[in-house]
Amino acid sequence: MEKILIRPPRAGKKKKILGRGSSSGKGGTATRGNKGAKSRSGYSRRIGFEGGQMPLIRRMPKKGFTNGPFKKDVQAINLDRINQKFNDNETVSLDALKNKRLVHGYNINVKILGKGEFQKKLVFDETLAFSE
Repeated sequence: MEKILIRPPRAGKKKKILGRGSSSGKGGTATRGNKGAKSRSGYSRRIGFEGGQMPLIRRMPKKGFTNGPFKKDVQAINLDRINQKFNDNETVSLDALKNKRLVHGYNINVKILGKGEFQKKLVFDETLAFSE
């Protein structure tokens, strides 16, 4: 018989069958021990559980502040990009900036920065903010 066809030893080792009667040798507690949460069915440790010790996340001091849902997403655009995309006497508004793909997203605020020069006569919407 060729060596390539011989299965390596222990490759077909059987899985240990647990909890199928005391005469099977692994019945009763099925290697889980006697009592406690880990011996119960359906047990899974919650994330961060350290066996009754105070978890690391609770030992660290609370720090900082999150503004969360009240955070304002401000997107900045320079004048030189507005000059490239807009023509004379056009109105620069949030919708116009979205259509020309200068800003993206929803519920955003736009701030116009001063890099570049005014080369065209443009009408700016009142809702846009300007840097000083």
